[in-house]
Amino acid sequence: NRLHWMQKAYGLDGSDTVLQKTPFSFDVSVWEFFWPLLTGARLAVALPGDHRDPERLVQTIREHQVTTLHFVPSMLQAFLTHPQVEGCNSLRRVVCSGEALPAELAGQVLKRLPQTGLFNLYGPTEAAIDVTHWTCTKDDVLSVPIGRPIDNLKTHILDDGLLPAAQGVSAELYLGGIGLARGYHNRAALTAERFVPDPFDEQGGRLYRTGDLARYRDEGVIEYAGRIDHQV
Repeated sequence: NRLHWMQKAYGLDGSDTVLQKTPFSFDVSVWEFFWPLLTGARLAVALPGDHRDPERLVQTIREHQVTTLHFVPSMLQAFLTHPQVEGCNSLRRVVCSGEALPAELAGQVLKRLPQTGLFNLYGPTEAAIDVTHWTCTKDDVLSVPIGRPIDNLKTHILDDGLLPAAQGVSAELYLGGIGLARGYHNRAALTAERFVPDPFDEQGGRLYRTGDLARYRDEGVIEYAGRIDHQV
């Protein structure tokens, strides 16, 4: 589901090259590996450690004419310090996730790489990597939303009584749909704590408690508002 949605949303083809640079112990590497292979695009694999080196990234992007790659925002900020970033004119898609994307950083990307789409994705491993998406624009001057749910996933912002929060009010973000994990291996108590019955599903579905605060903006767009706990 996750890969089919990504292809529907961003449409790789035979002219594209995806740079696989995320260590395979991180969930983002799943789509870096398999999305291009499923769609006939080219897969370029970065050398170990290159994901932390702006100089090597610029060289690799230019050498292989990379069109699509992922950054966590902190590494995207480091990448933009390189003086030859504007020379990476093959880039069509920069995908961000893993951290909150500052509006100022998003604006820098759109200014310095005007031919490139910038996409802000959000989601935990427990829900198959990404659950919401947003296409960044120059209008995102105060904050960058995490957007709306991807296909076949759903989001709820609920108060302590599992009632929907009003627009603009921050409360915990819950996730549902076919992307949810079954639970944590050999950790029944934690599974019961984080995967709870869905009060809106008469067929006995479940929701995942993210521990993240969020609020609705206009037209159902979701804005990330921080962590409830102290997860790093």
